[in-house]
Amino acid sequence: MPELPEVEVTRRGIEPYVRGRLVERVDVRSGALRWPVPPELGATLSRRKIIGVGRRGKYLLFEVDEGWFIVHLGMTGTLRVLPHAGLPAPAKHDHIDWIFDEFVLRYRDPRRFGAVLWHPRAAGDVNTHPLLAGLGVEPFGTEFSGRLIHERTRGRTMSIKQALLGGEIVVGVGNIYASESLFRAGVRPTTAAGRLSAARCDRLADAIRATLADAIARGGSTLKDFVGSDGESGYFQLDCFVYDRAGQPCRVCGTPIRHLVQGQRSTYHCPRCQR
Repeated sequence: MPELPEVEVTRRGIEPYVRGRLVERVDVRSGALRWPVPPELGATLSRRKIIGVGRRGKYLLFEVDEGWFIVHLGMTGTLRVLPHAGLPAPAKHDHIDWIFDEFVLRYRDPRRFGAVLWHPRAAGDVNTHPLLAGLGVEPFGTEFSGRLIHERTRGRTMSIKQALLGGEIVVGVGNIYASESLFRAGVRPTTAAGRLSAARCDRLADAIRATLADAIARGGSTLKDFVGSDGESGYFQLDCFVYDRAGQPCRVCGTPIRHLVQGQRSTYHCPRCQR
């Protein structure tokens, strides 16, 4: 599933192409995604200029004068920039095309768990949209810190791994990056969130930022379907310290990496480095 690094890689790849360009038309071949694609989306965006492309958590925010269209990649979604020259015919899972003068922005989603939604400017800032309003802070924003983690985990008995995945403290730390961040911080993933000291929360906040930044620099992680806007796979998974390395030696101490299941999600950790 695309997590924050993959979504940010997609955003950075797309924005230079679409910013300041007119959408000539929108071809919706299948609107049956996680939520129905608004039937008026094509008419709303026709001949509208893209002002910019933002991101909130795992949501891409395409701004035009009249509002924003919001894209979530779901489990298997991708957005590709394809030139008109040699443009391949839409395949079975290519659900939406945004047609520009020199290229097409194509949305592909085999499992259809993604979403393409519309938020009119008259409804207020896009961050008030129901899917965005309850999200935690951005990991690269000034609000995010070890102190914030410490304050928001007091009294909580759930594991720190589950607290990170919940997205109420900080957004975008999905399963891969939670395991990797906890390893870098030396925190066992089963530790009760409320038991972390302020100093350990500081280390965890630093580890989250560093892990996500490294993943973005490596083009994200490609485990199955993800490719960036240029069709290239990500490579961060090749450098993981613990994720998907059960039984292999820890890259730091040599102890075999262990696997466990938390909340129906796989967790990987080093029993020596993470105590």
